[in-house]
Amino acid sequence: MGEIKSAFEKAMEKVEKLGKPSREELLRWKYVPEGQKLAADYLRGDANLAGELHRYGDEERHLVIEGVEEILLRSIGLPVHEAAKRNNKRAMDGIKAIKRDKGALENVYTTMRRVFEHYEREGERQRAQAYESLKQSFQARIQQVMQRQGGLPPGTTVNVETQPQFQDEWRRLQAQIDSQYHKLLDEYKQEIAGIR
Repeated sequence: MGEIKSAFEKAMEKVEKLGKPSREELLRWKYVPEGQKLAADYLRGDANLAGELHRYGDEERHLVIEGVEEILLRSIGLPVHEAAKRNNKRAMDGIKAIKRDKGALENVYTTMRRVFEHYEREGERQRAQAYESLKQSFQARIQQVMQRQGGLPPGTTVNVETQPQFQDEWRRLQAQIDSQYHKLLDEYKQEIAGIR
C-alpha cells in the first residue's frame, strides 16, 4: 500500500525539483523590492532618489532602478485633481533622474503632457456633456414610468442624480470615456520603459 503524503510534503518535493535560485535571482529578489520601497519614499518626499542610488554598486543599482521605475511608472495617472498632477510631476521627475536618454524621454513626456492637457480641457467637456445627456435620459425614463403608474403629476421632476442606478451608469460611462486616455497613457509608459 502506498504512503499518504501531506500537502506540505508534496509542496516540499516540488520545491526541491525547482533547484536552488541563481545569484541573479537572489539579487533580484533583494534589490527590486528595495527599489520599489525607495520609489515609494521618493514619491512621499522622504528620499533623494539620486543620492540613494549612489549607495549601490553597479550590479545592484540596475536592479534597484528596475524597482524604482516600476513604481514610478505605475504612479503616473490621469490628472483628475491637483494631487494627481503633483504626483505625476514627481514621478516623471524621478524617472528622468534614472534614465540616460533624456532626449527620447522628453519626447515621450511632451506627448504625454498633451494628452494630460487634452484630458483636462476636452475630457472635462466630454464628461460634462455625457453627464447632462445621461441625466436627461434618466429623468425622461423616470417620469414616463411614474406617469404610467400614476404616481407623479406631469411637470414634477425627480432628482435622478441621487438614484443608485444613475450613479452606477455614470461611473460606467465615465470609465468608458477615461479608458481611451488610459490606453494612450499605458502605451507611453511602455515606451518610457524601453528607454535606457
